[in-house]
Amino acid sequence: MAYNVLVCDDSAVIRAVIVKTLEIAKVPTGQVFQARNGKEALAVLAEQWIDVVFADLSMPEMTGLELVEKMAEDGLLKTVPVIIVSTDRSPKRIAALKAKGVRGYLTKPFTPESIKSAVDEVLGDKPA
Repeated sequence: MAYNVLVCDDSAVIRAVIVKTLEIAKVPTGQVFQARNGKEALAVLAEQWIDVVFADLSMPEMTGLELVEKMAEDGLLKTVPVIIVSTDRSPKRIAALKAKGVRGYLTKPFTPESIKSAVDEVLGDKPA
């Protein structure tokens, strides 16, 4: 089996880079969904089974933090791991996000190894 992944970023280029990096890292993916903001991500999450979400922090309409907060309000969605992908390297900010339920944090630029490591950390070594 493979993981269904949701990539949420307002930049189409960054979304494409994350998707390509998942391939290079040999992360077993099933379907890969994309969203331009947290609002679109919630719509995907309402319709599709998602194993892991990669989300940017700074997006129009609904930020990555707002997405995490909305997911935390939903019994099922709060179990879906979110990995934030951001340029913000502040340990204080990262700790605050993890306190709100973020399971992983990647800083840009990221590598195939860091993507694979983050997925393995939040989902385990093998797809269910």
